[in-house]
Amino acid sequence: MEGVIAPEIWIELANVTGIDDLRRTTRDEPNYDELMRYRLNILDKYDLGIDALQPIINEIEPLPGACDFLAAVQAKYQLVILSDTFYEFVGPLMVKMGQPTLFCHRLEVDGNGRLSGYKLRMDGHKRAAVRAFKGLNFYTCAAGDSYNDTLMLEEANSGFLFRPPQNVIDEFPQFPVMSDYSDLLSVIDAAGPLSSPLDHVKSI
Repeated sequence: MEGVIAPEIWIELANVTGIDDLRRTTRDEPNYDELMRYRLNILDKYDLGIDALQPIINEIEPLPGACDFLAAVQAKYQLVILSDTFYEFVGPLMVKMGQPTLFCHRLEVDGNGRLSGYKLRMDGHKRAAVRAFKGLNFYTCAAGDSYNDTLMLEEANSGFLFRPPQNVIDEFPQFPVMSDYSDLLSVIDAAGPLSSPLDHVKSI
């Protein structure tokens, strides 16, 4: 989701709080647990809890053109957003996008609003979800931009990188790279067997 249809939430937090250490994302760090522990330690250091972060996140808008792209995909296909974000962060953003189906994780928030930890839906949930869709006889297309998307892209019948950083392009040259929504929609339309669009699942 982040980097494909929405800005990177942690970078937006860094911009508003002035804490540059929060700019580190899954584009930079392939180990998600290490990245999240790093982030939670920074928030604890600066005494930033959910009450301080939520108003910042509530102001985040989808990327330009993202809502039209989502509507175009949903008009033809089944759409599921697979993300390593957290439900406690993205509720208002999902409303702005028309409430697409979202599978993501949970933050652990104590009684004082401190972010004390996080709970993954499951390890490798993006790849597992795509594998499950394939098991239901869906043809799957997936698009992402970061290290944490690459297993999903490998599992999908068709996988694409969308506006990734150069380091991800260099390490995963097997994936076609798209830079605008019209191109991404075109390759999605061209992918898959000649069957009903309703037999396609698009994951982003």
